Amino acid sequence: MELGIGMFGDLSIDQTTGKYRDAGIKIREILEQVKLMDEIGIDVFAMGEHHRPDYAVSSPEIVLAAAASITKNIKLASGVTVLSSSEPVKVYEDFSTLDLISDGRAEIFVGRGSFIESFPLYGYSLKDYEELFDEKLELLLKINSEENVTWSGKLRAPMNNQTVYPRAKNDGKLSIWRAVGGTPQSVLSAAQLGMPLVVAIIGGMPIQFKNLIEFYKQEYKKAGHDESKMQIAVHSHTFVSDDPKVIDGYFLNYKSQVDRIGASRGWAPFTKMQYESGRGEDGALFIGNPKEVADKIVYLKEIFGITRFIGHMDVGDPSHDIMMKSIELFGKEVKPVIKDL
Repeated sequence: MELGIGMFGDLSIDQTTGKYRDAGIKIREILEQVKLMDEIGIDVFAMGEHHRPDYAVSSPEIVLAAAASITKNIKLASGVTVLSSSEPVKVYEDFSTLDLISDGRAEIFVGRGSFIESFPLYGYSLKDYEELFDEKLELLLKINSEENVTWSGKLRAPMNNQTVYPRAKNDGKLSIWRAVGGTPQSVLSAAQLGMPLVVAIIGGMPIQFKNLIEFYKQEYKKAGHDESKMQIAVHSHTFVSDDPKVIDGYFLNYKSQVDRIGASRGWAPFTKMQYESGRGEDGALFIGNPKEVADKIVYLKEIFGITRFIGHMDVGDPSHDIMMKSIELFGKEVKPVIKDL
């Protein structure tokens, strides 16, 4: 099972200025963190896409390209590419270029995204929310499998025997994963297309997703895909420290970001009780000392049969030194437990 780390590039508010922390500093910290991940053997890094003042990264592929130049082995993925408001030709071109820079380490996680800022920003209508994604996914997969593309849809101009370059290393094919929340229709689509699946589990109890993942396995096999090539990942909020005071203090980082998002969605303020409940054996927060985090990942492997776990590790913008220590513990103490399986 592969272990990865994901980030959105969260920006905390500078208490001295009342403004969000400098995005340039944050991005440079992320690159230093990815370099450490590569050095200690983390398998995958996933960089998210957002178009808001509280996140530093709107263009994951550029950050990943910078990371490619300072790493050797780690896979570099978007986490996620908001495909509904992206241009599939450009997505393929960007990631095939990243694939060549990194010598075959690029991956794309495609999803609808949980924020909608990119739609008006790029001139798309939310009334086309579902159809945009389905149509663009169809085109992206066609580009990924065919060098010369003929395609037509409703919301984009057709392509007539047009070529898309450069081609990625593996006969032009990139690894494209479908990232989902808890929607059965999205899981069904991924299974029927034979796409690897990334399930975001960031609340409640992981066991609640068992039926959804079993549904994916069932439909994947029913569609006639090679079961030996099935890949399933879970992406969950994660933080590792061997200092109980750091874990206790991380609640403030976590709460600040959850409450900032929740204010626009009608959520009640996040409580310490929710934090501790999520950190419990059955909860969806992989936050604790190395043994606690490793035990919970092993549990996911047992109940879901996952092939990859991605710990989303920068919620609320913890300080750089604390992030570096969390990454180090994840690679040096959590990973060996998983590999020993």
